[in-house]
Amino acid sequence: MNISSVVVQTVPKYLDGLVEDLKNCDACDYHMHDEAGRVIITIEGEGVSEELEKMKIIEAIPHVITADMQMAYSEDELDAHMEVIENG
Repeated sequence: MNISSVVVQTVPKYLDGLVEDLKNCDACDYHMHDEAGRVIITIEGEGVSEELEKMKIIEAIPHVITADMQMAYSEDELDAHMEVIENG
């Protein structure tokens, strides 16, 4: 399982509508936004291809200027990090 954070940018006058569209979108989870038109969401997928499909859905929402993946994390990476932490 992969999880990635995405910053979505819109024009401030479309912000409220876009936030509602993202909250109602099955492809992502909405987290927060600012008045400058930046919205933080996360997407999850079994692999990169599923995440890319979800990014295409996000990018197709009206008034999305950009949707940029910022951080990506996979369960395999988490398991490896947890092993290091547990073993000192």
